[in-house]
Amino acid sequence: MAQRLVHIVDEVPGLDDGQHTSLTLVLVLDGFLDAGSAAARAARHLVDQSGDGPVVATFDVDELHDYRARRPAMSFVRDHYESYDAPRLVVRLLRDTGSTPYLLLHGPEPDTRWEGFALAVREVVERFGVTRVVGLGAVPMAVPHTRPIAVTEHANNIELISGDSRWRGELRIPSSAQALLELRLGEWGHDAMGFVAHIPHYLAQLEYPRASAVLLEHVERAGRLTVDLSGLHAEAEEREAEITRYLAANEEVGEVVTALEQQYDAFTRAEESGSSLLAGDQPLPTGEEIGQQFEQFLAGLDRPNDWPDNPNDN
Repeated sequence: MAQRLVHIVDEVPGLDDGQHTSLTLVLVLDGFLDAGSAAARAARHLVDQSGDGPVVATFDVDELHDYRARRPAMSFVRDHYESYDAPRLVVRLLRDTGSTPYLLLHGPEPDTRWEGFALAVREVVERFGVTRVVGLGAVPMAVPHTRPIAVTEHANNIELISGDSRWRGELRIPSSAQALLELRLGEWGHDAMGFVAHIPHYLAQLEYPRASAVLLEHVERAGRLTVDLSGLHAEAEEREAEITRYLAANEEVGEVVTALEQQYDAFTRAEESGSSLLAGDQPLPTGEEIGQQFEQFLAGLDRPNDWPDNPNDN
């Protein structure tokens, strides 16, 4: 018999009373589908806002995690190993600002046994009577941070989609455990949807709270929840100010961002007018140019103390 991948708490006060008619499960898997750590930061915000929240289901990480590919951190103190940050993949019971209960499944994306993981999540969904799964993710895109963050919405039930998709035709993309789960849940008759934020590719290695706030705004609407985003918005403003100061002091990097702005605006105008979406008359910087400039850009963000307080300072 296959080893059980999830252990679910037998009795959960607040969920087993039969009083909730709908229950949302928010899904965040760290790793492949999380540029700018947007989804992971959103999950941390939900946990912080709800006061941690009890764990109601735990997945067997030893069966799902590739430790050599993603080595957990340890602390070495003077002459001994003192602590180990064991990866955890759990489901927590949280409550929004109006005390509405919901579930959060968060932790590292499984490296193996995706089909088994999907079956384990199905157990959680059916055990607690989850009515809707809402997944969060983020991907790097050639877009400037000075424009609105676009979000791709997807679902296994077309009735869950709130707007028209910008994508046309079929795209062949690398799969993920999260995407497979949405597909399988649909086959089993469970509604699942998701939101993927488009992160400026030059910020993909940084924590980008602005995108986290946008994702949670979509969670509020899709999951019928209310979340206090004031702290996250303040954090996002601080990050934007840091980026603005750095770009003002580094003209070459700013020129690349300006090129992305021109391309973005041309694309938007073409889309609104119904003409070609390629906007071919606007040149994009080459991959080599972008790579060189943003390698320097990311290095600068890792050393915020090196940035001048005044862009005119040298």
